[in-house]
Amino acid sequence: MSVSMTETVKKRPQLIAAPLIVHVVRQFLPNRGGLEDVVANLARQTLKRGYRVRVVTLDSLFTASENKLPARETIDGIEIVRIPWSGSSRYPLAPQVFRHIGDADLIHVHAIDFFFDALAWGRFLHRKPMVVTTHGGFFHTKKFLVIKKVWFRTLTRRSALAYRRVICCSASDLSQFIQIVPDGITIENGADIGKFADAASRTPERRVVTIGRFSVNKRLDLLLDATAALVKRNPDWRLDIIGAESDLNAANLRREITARSLDAAVTLTISPDNQSIREFIAKASLFASASEYEGFGLVALEAMSAGLQPVLNSNEAYRILAGRHEEIILADFMKPDRAADAIEEAYRKVSAEGAALRESLVQAAHAYSWDAVAERYIDLYRSIGITA
Repeated sequence: MSVSMTETVKKRPQLIAAPLIVHVVRQFLPNRGGLEDVVANLARQTLKRGYRVRVVTLDSLFTASENKLPARETIDGIEIVRIPWSGSSRYPLAPQVFRHIGDADLIHVHAIDFFFDALAWGRFLHRKPMVVTTHGGFFHTKKFLVIKKVWFRTLTRRSALAYRRVICCSASDLSQFIQIVPDGITIENGADIGKFADAASRTPERRVVTIGRFSVNKRLDLLLDATAALVKRNPDWRLDIIGAESDLNAANLRREITARSLDAAVTLTISPDNQSIREFIAKASLFASASEYEGFGLVALEAMSAGLQPVLNSNEAYRILAGRHEEIILADFMKPDRAADAIEEAYRKVSAEGAALRESLVQAAHAYSWDAVAERYIDLYRSIGITA
């Protein structure tokens, strides 16, 4: 023999490929948003723990569907495969997903959409174990609510049977999905507490930052109403709106800003990089969200990690978060003057409590680090036999 038995034994482990986790998600990098950030962070953490990772996603962003992205790309060590799609951004049809899961050891679907249904109904063809993370389901707005409820209790219920685990990313998600999946579990999203860490202004500033996708459910119109009320009381107030276009675009928002005579008080920044966002945060003391629906409230935690005092609309997810962290101030943004009162209260709190409040906010955010959250996902993968 030209190769000794000892040499063969030494080489054998190198021939065994690590398990492949295929994440399937409708939008991914370079797009930025809560869903994209969650999948990217989980993918990075999974790579660190010895797994192989592929993300299958759509070949264009919903905000620029005519601009096709590369069919294949590697970002931060993550293999990305992008496939064509048609139909609505609410339920994009992309059957080519089946071409890119044949070598998967586990398929991890993110969100309740075409991919969730198609991979469930096609399970007898691909025969791969699957898990799904809900990411708020499809109840982000009350539009078509009756139809959504019927769909949820029929097609969604049947599709969910194909998944080994239905993972809810918040208590509010669990309360919804437990109606159709009695054994659903909760793994709350992690927060990237490093990218804006301790970045907020060291001195109290009448400046508010809001960060997130420009979606109707984020109710930026209500935040602008509250800002208009603030500026009437004190012209020093400023608001920085930062995010990616979605079902609202920059032109929509600029019209809303001008309609309230806020052009001098409000800035609008489209899809900046993290360093640019840090520079905005460095000038601010407060974070605000008037969102009527959140799956979890990820961006609020990232704001807390920066030392920004949050003022949040009293939706279910934010109420749960505020119940855990007394630093958070809740407001009713449907009433602009009441919301303005809450923001002014937040400014007084920052002025009075200073460094102690900042430290409390930063420490509260640390409980949601991705290291801890990723371990829960890895434990789940191992529980269904996918071990690196």
